[in-house]
Amino acid sequence: MNFERRKEMMRKWRFYGLLILVAYSCGSNDRGEVLGVKSSKKWFVEKPFGMVKIPAGTFTMGSAEEDPFGDIGTRPKTTTVHSFYMDDTEITNSEYKEFVHWVRDSIVRTKLAIAAEDMSYFLDDPEEATDEGVFRYEFVERDTTNSNEYELYMIENYGGIGDLNSLTEGRSLNWQEPIVWRQEDYLDAQYTEVMDSLYIPLEDVFEGERFLDVKKWRYAYSYYDKEAAVRSVDGTRKDFIKYEDVAVYPDTAVWIKDFSYSYNDPIHDDYFWHQAYQEYPVVGVSWYQARAFCHWKTKMKNDYLRSRKQPEKVPSFRLPTEAEWEYAARGGIDGATYPWGGPHTTSDRGCFLANFKPVRGNYAVDGALYTVEAYSYNPNGYGLYNMSGNVSEWTKTAYNTGFNTLASGGINTRITDEENPRKVIRGGSWKDIAYFLQVSTRDYEYVDSVRSYIGFRTVQDYPEISKK
Repeated sequence: MNFERRKEMMRKWRFYGLLILVAYSCGSNDRGEVLGVKSSKKWFVEKPFGMVKIPAGTFTMGSAEEDPFGDIGTRPKTTTVHSFYMDDTEITNSEYKEFVHWVRDSIVRTKLAIAAEDMSYFLDDPEEATDEGVFRYEFVERDTTNSNEYELYMIENYGGIGDLNSLTEGRSLNWQEPIVWRQEDYLDAQYTEVMDSLYIPLEDVFEGERFLDVKKWRYAYSYYDKEAAVRSVDGTRKDFIKYEDVAVYPDTAVWIKDFSYSYNDPIHDDYFWHQAYQEYPVVGVSWYQARAFCHWKTKMKNDYLRSRKQPEKVPSFRLPTEAEWEYAARGGIDGATYPWGGPHTTSDRGCFLANFKPVRGNYAVDGALYTVEAYSYNPNGYGLYNMSGNVSEWTKTAYNTGFNTLASGGINTRITDEENPRKVIRGGSWKDIAYFLQVSTRDYEYVDSVRSYIGFRTVQDYPEISKK
């Protein structure tokens, strides 16, 4: 290209650039002012199913009365809490069972898909693979007909657009084909081999009945430790990615282990699985299992949004902080002893207001021997059930006896300490005396502990909106 031709082209580009600049200036109605970036979508908050909104507010955290146990952690202090959503009941057996089933089925389908992939290597022509036997569960080929350029790029270069560090390497499992559970109906030798690996060893079988090995039902996930990253002076992003691998099946043996001299075999056998207990709070779950459930609950919602081509992510579900829990338990009544407000555990008609141990040795006088349905008794002022009694509840907060001294007042008070194995539990349970039902009473348990009297409920952050 000669010099004169280059000069001509430069003149043309400057001319076109000037036209674009003039066109933009003429077409804009901002009069040259900075008006901010406007969103093309209207924003709204979707209320999560089974949750209620807890409005932001300030309350007196701790007990205004003398603590008979002398716990300095219950000294009163003024605390402000942001808005959030909270489950109106404890997580039930039915809800937790959905988590367990999803983990179980994901493991089965992953193993079957990998087995089908391995079998295809032995075929002279991969196209010979049929839809019979284990091949029914092959990884789903992604339909790229309506894929955008980003998806096409990721699929071509990475084989998928999901988690490339997972066993599935970002590929989709086949969730349409039902799993065959009856051993008499297994599809072929490869299918049988996969299913056999999921059962307990033959040497552990008695009375001819072989069970699925629930210890293999593990949920693996990762998360970004924002607090550690912010407080660190060095390190890259990958240094703060934490990996968890949690066995999700609840320990049903807690009904026997927690009580040395009680015959609790029937409830041990039936509590988690029998349909009669579907709406009872799940127990026998550790703090780690409760946190894994929160991650899964978030994943399920975000997976659904992605399937609907909605790029927005929901705020993560999580365990409540201790301050959030107490504020919600009070139901808008500052200074209350119990969630229902009054200092008594019975109504004016003599009816008990919660499930606990009201009389020494008499667990059934309140109408329940163990736990009760999650929607039992009257809700508090925020619409939350069983914030006192039934089961104690895990919180996100690390236990420290000087909590109210270390975190005096402030906004969204919490103490997080990953190295502290003790986490605060709140609310008291079906086996506790009235003192532990008070909204200010603090207790703790170790993160790996599982009990017949500890459950949990989840919360979700709510974007603050000022009231004008």
